[in-house]
Amino acid sequence: MYFAALLARTEDGWKASDTELDDVETLSDLADLAREAAPEDDTVLVLIEQEDAWFGVVRIDGEDDPRIYVSDAAAAARSSYGEILLTDELLGRNPGDDDLADLDSLDLDGTEDGEDGEDDDGDDAAGSAEAVPHGPVGDAEILDDLGVGEKELKALATDAVTEIAESLGASETLEMVR
Repeated sequence: MYFAALLARTEDGWKASDTELDDVETLSDLADLAREAAPEDDTVLVLIEQEDAWFGVVRIDGEDDPRIYVSDAAAAARSSYGEILLTDELLGRNPGDDDLADLDSLDLDGTEDGEDGEDDDGDDAAGSAEAVPHGPVGDAEILDDLGVGEKELKALATDAVTEIAESLGASETLEMVR
């Protein structure tokens, strides 16, 4: 079960809103959704949690690029919402590497299919599985200035969204949309 919420920091404190991610397909879509929740160029946090499996924090500060933290990349990779957060940059991949791997797998040397079995050892499948690490990825200092340090963020496991909201002083606000 998933839970996603937006927390926008305003002059009056944190404002929370429940959010549907069904129409969000990319990180850019998510950033646009978050910016719409902020009356000004305030800080907006998108908190996503899959029950006891992983959580993610996306921070949008005005028009700056989103900052992302995901508690367990491998678990998030198995989730449609997690895939939105796991960008090539976050995972340390160069965009288009998959395209090059696809080209490498084509038989462009003029031989018949199956003649040269040297390259058919399954390395492609192993390489793509290793591309998503187990454990946290991203900016672990994403909430430092808001009172949640790197060590505290990495120690969160179950009910992480609630604990983050408590640390921000926004737990009551978050509970209203939960």
